[in-house]
Amino acid sequence: ISSDGYILTNEHVIDAADEVKVTVSGYDNAFPAKVVGTDKELDLAILKIDAPKPLPTAKLGNSDATRVGEWVVAIGNPYGLDHTVTVGVVSAKGRPVPVQDRIYKNLLQTDAAINPGNSGGPLLNLNGEVIGINTAVNAAGQGLGFAIPINTAKEVMDSLRTQGKVVRPWLGVSVLDITADIQQYFKLPDRRGAIIGEIISGSPAAKANLQVGDVIRKVDDEVIEDAEDLVDTIQKKKIGDSVGLEIYRDGRTLLRLVKIEEKP
Repeated sequence: ISSDGYILTNEHVIDAADEVKVTVSGYDNAFPAKVVGTDKELDLAILKIDAPKPLPTAKLGNSDATRVGEWVVAIGNPYGLDHTVTVGVVSAKGRPVPVQDRIYKNLLQTDAAINPGNSGGPLLNLNGEVIGINTAVNAAGQGLGFAIPINTAKEVMDSLRTQGKVVRPWLGVSVLDITADIQQYFKLPDRRGAIIGEIISGSPAAKANLQVGDVIRKVDDEVIEDAEDLVDTIQKKKIGDSVGLEIYRDGRTLLRLVKIEEKP
């Protein structure tokens, strides 16, 4: 992704590796690579190699502008078969796909063949621009390939490069959507908001004396519809922000001030 040797790949490709080496076309020997930054949640990693001269780079495109039905090309090393190229179309956008302990929230789906070994390789549009990072998550599927949108990577690349991680704002709670049963059990006026299922010890929520069973209905006067809405709203806050929460507890509406911290 840069001529001075920065490389973007999947976190699961280099996870638990004792050493990482990168082969570059035109060089006989592989380069030792330093892992500069990783993020398990997004499954992204940045590596750095030092070459004697500037390296060719891939042009990064705009995955938001990609449309379903567009032709795409995937490149990778499926099952060790290097420089394999497959072709297909974008089948869908914004796919949530849970895989073991990781939940991919916003994947591009393509019918270009993507298999184990493709991970970390580019998904390109017909202009040769990278619009995704191939991520093999369903080896059993036929015509089901997935890629992390390049715009997702663009948002965190600087943070990975300079800090070695992605800095995220954190409230320190696990939350659930309010089902009809939960609404009835807690005698809630409606199903709007997110109910706290767990509070992490020492977290901002714990320091603000939030409790399991509290329903967070507003964040700084912004109405919260469900658990995902709460998570997205907190993600937009900055570390150190003081945030006002309107919560519903035991039939009463309470206000709590919480200071957002960095997610450990």
